[in-house]
Amino acid sequence: MTQAVVAVVASLCIAVASYSSRALTASGAVMAFAVGAVIFGIGGWRAAAVLLAFFVSSSLLSRLGSRRKHALVDWGKQGARDAAQVFANGGVATLCIVFGALYPALRVPLFLGFAGSLAAATADTWSTEIGTLGGTPRSILTFRPVERGFSGGVTLVGTIASILGAAFVAATAFGSRVAPFLPVLAAGFAGGLFDSILGASVQGLRWCPHCDRACEMNPHACGNATTLLRGAAWMNNDAVNFLATVCGACVAVLVASR
Repeated sequence: MTQAVVAVVASLCIAVASYSSRALTASGAVMAFAVGAVIFGIGGWRAAAVLLAFFVSSSLLSRLGSRRKHALVDWGKQGARDAAQVFANGGVATLCIVFGALYPALRVPLFLGFAGSLAAATADTWSTEIGTLGGTPRSILTFRPVERGFSGGVTLVGTIASILGAAFVAATAFGSRVAPFLPVLAAGFAGGLFDSILGASVQGLRWCPHCDRACEMNPHACGNATTLLRGAAWMNNDAVNFLATVCGACVAVLVASR
């Protein structure tokens, strides 16, 4: 079988398995299949290994303390990941792989960007999934205590998890000879940090007058419309995640060039 056929079959199997296990919605499974097929088909097993380091670890961690996290109804999406969430985390990586194939002279920096973007996505996901389980979250900008799950809130355990997530992808990228370790590690840490800063500043924060509380959704979980308190209405968690992966890609290239 050719690499392209293997890529399609493997990506399809992973997407179906993820949908069956409720890690992804139907739209999320379709997007994951597209992302996986492109990255695996163009980048081969080496690039696929880096993608799987993010996807598999993030999917497993999402099950950690799921009941407790489902109670955080005010903050972001809950449950299986949809297409927007999959693209927010893997879109930049996919574009880097595609342009690396179209412009061979830029293959090295673009593959660095590929690994850096996934390190950032992993750092943010590990931080979110583990950080919401313990410790008192504080705003990354003001250091004041915030509600658990609040975008821009950080904990010590979440910060450690972010670094470990970035290191895990960096080690995978280094081991598969996709990119050197340190630039990818730096990219993951920087991307995770940037995600928190955006979450605490420009991400849309809303107010539900019916429940008399802040949230990030419109409508709120109660079904009532919410009003914008802070930030941009279009700057939701998916947009923040996408920009964080852009940051990770850029930092990987910049650190490697020094």
